[in-house]
Amino acid sequence: MLNWQPKPLSPAGRAVVITGASSGLGKDCALHLERRGFRVFAGVRRTEDGARLRAEASSARLRPVLMDVTGEESLRAAAAEVAESVGEQGVWALVNNAGTCLSAPLECVPPDQLRQQLDTNVVGPVAVTQAFLPQLRRSRGRVVNISSGMGSVAMPYLGAYATGQFAKEGMSDAFRRELRPFGVSVSVVKPGAIATPIWDKVREAGEEILNKGPEDIAGRYRAPFEQFLRMNEQRAQSSSTRPEDFARTVFRALTAPRPRTRYCVGPDAWAAATLSRLLPDSVLDRGLSAVTRADRGRSGS
Repeated sequence: MLNWQPKPLSPAGRAVVITGASSGLGKDCALHLERRGFRVFAGVRRTEDGARLRAEASSARLRPVLMDVTGEESLRAAAAEVAESVGEQGVWALVNNAGTCLSAPLECVPPDQLRQQLDTNVVGPVAVTQAFLPQLRRSRGRVVNISSGMGSVAMPYLGAYATGQFAKEGMSDAFRRELRPFGVSVSVVKPGAIATPIWDKVREAGEEILNKGPEDIAGRYRAPFEQFLRMNEQRAQSSSTRPEDFARTVFRALTAPRPRTRYCVGPDAWAAATLSRLLPDSVLDRGLSAVTRADRGRSGS
């Protein structure tokens, strides 16, 4: 018997909006989608970022759009600009990629910085999706939310980031079930560690939080947190997963005849998703205890 598989959908003529395309994975993904034939509206925060991105594109199919995912007026203007350009065809897909990563012991994270990250990583994708849903309904299109392995397992010292990723997973499930009657699908892409410039920013922000915090608290975490940062950076640098792996996975989610609800990118993302389903919390806790172990002998109670 022949194992017949439906052909992937053609990207030709289909419009995709992607947020956070100024740098990193979002930039690589926007360029990949454009080169594969999609008409890409790449969300950027600054005009100069858009100019650089357009210069790297292979055709006029990529168009930068100024977009702040935390600003209501910005989102309204971006949605109106895209709607005017695509007309009755509507937008085929929205890729919610914009996000930030805050790494620090949760006890040390200032509430205002936590709110800022959740505003970008959770509230922002909801607001962007709301802004573009009229166009997505018109095309019976797709939403792809970018999460991470931290949406399955919360690592020590990445609690603020994991909080947003867990919330994004729940938000995606709710949207998927609510939008199904309108023919709009929702998928989550979960990349693991990938070597990008984000890790320098993660270190700088984390060290700044500890340096500004009360030493009687920050001192309890400093040694194991520094060890964790080094481990995280080494893991990213040695990872076999590349930005193009991420971009290709997003492309599959946008062109699959029947898109999956979740796509993992990289062995560590697969491992996190699998272990979170199979192992009890107590076993995961023991496995992750090495990350914080240096704290015990240095800080007292």
